[in-house]
Amino acid sequence: MAIKDLLERFKKGLAKTAQLFNFASWFGRKVDQSFLDELEARLIQADVGVASTSKLVDRVREAYGEKTADENLMEFVKNELKGLLADPRPGTLHVAAQKPSVYLIAGVNGSGKTTSIAKLAQRLKDQGKTILLAACDTFRAAAADQLTIWAERSGSDIVRGAPGADPASVAHDACDRALARSVDVLIVDTAGRLHTQHHLMRELEKIRGILQKKIPGSPHEVLLVLDATNGQNAIRQAEVFTKSIGCTGVILTKLDGTAKGGVVVAVRQTINLPVKFIGVGEAIDDLQPFDADTFVESLFA
Repeated sequence: MAIKDLLERFKKGLAKTAQLFNFASWFGRKVDQSFLDELEARLIQADVGVASTSKLVDRVREAYGEKTADENLMEFVKNELKGLLADPRPGTLHVAAQKPSVYLIAGVNGSGKTTSIAKLAQRLKDQGKTILLAACDTFRAAAADQLTIWAERSGSDIVRGAPGADPASVAHDACDRALARSVDVLIVDTAGRLHTQHHLMRELEKIRGILQKKIPGSPHEVLLVLDATNGQNAIRQAEVFTKSIGCTGVILTKLDGTAKGGVVVAVRQTINLPVKFIGVGEAIDDLQPFDADTFVESLFA
């Protein structure tokens, strides 16, 4: 997708958050304590996070204190935000030296995990890759049914077990099929679980162990799906999941439905995880690779 098209997609999806970054309305104002307090309030409201907000406000105070707000200040804030979001490989997934690449997907119920898997499968399918889905959420029959529907739509294969089956056994069978059929990518769904449910987190660790045993070096990505509307609670989820299963990146969903898009900054700064993809709509192609420059520009557009 061209940068221009991606910018338009981001602008549309991030419209609610962008209302908090309407710097043009501040032009001509003196950058005094009142100005800085309002800037701080808006950043906190956008869920940029306390630490990142303090850092940004301090930088504005140092560079523009008692000056007049203008386009230069807006560009300064843009560049500061881009620096906070800097990632050497934005929107990319690790590809295994030998097939298959294995991507383990985790997240709580309601985060948009299953839909994100479907969108990711379609995205990889469009790149010419063969996809196998592993329906390891055996606690909810509806979850496997939903994933099966998405697999059919994207032309992907799927391995599923009976309701209540051992999730790790489904992962085991999926690895066997992926190897036998030499598929390019194996995407492993897992049961939506709260980060406070320790016995379920152990089940997730068991699935990861099976993947490592069957396909050495896997999983090549452990992606955590977070609902952007949860704001700072999403940060806590990410901390616990990362400690348990070693997350390598984040898929941030529902950014089109919230003014809390600044949580992207909080995720990057607080837990040092790259945001790989963001969801900016409901369509199958609304899962977009995250690009810091385009993201920030869309907030000020």
